[in-house]
Amino acid sequence: MPEAGTVTMDAVYEALREVYDPEIPINVVDLGLIYDVKVDEGNVDVKMTLTFAGCGMGPYIAQQAEWRLAELEGVDDINVELVFDPPWTPDQITEEGKKLLGLD
Repeated sequence: MPEAGTVTMDAVYEALREVYDPEIPINVVDLGLIYDVKVDEGNVDVKMTLTFAGCGMGPYIAQQAEWRLAELEGVDDINVELVFDPPWTPDQITEEGKKLLGLD
């Protein structure tokens, strides 16, 4: 059991599920946009991508992720990095995301 005030991987993913691409009504986790999360005590590093590299909403989505993570107890430093390798494909959408999109 983590110490009080210690951020967990589950808490990070739960928070990221509240961040949405404004053009698609599905959170960034279920869209498959989160490539990597590292939690080291109060430091949270997130590597995420976009549905396409030229998406003008990228900085907005990354900022929303950072703001949401900043609300977690125990978070001291956040780094949200946008990466485009490997490129995102619809295959990365989770089963829950596919249900929300009516693709199941």
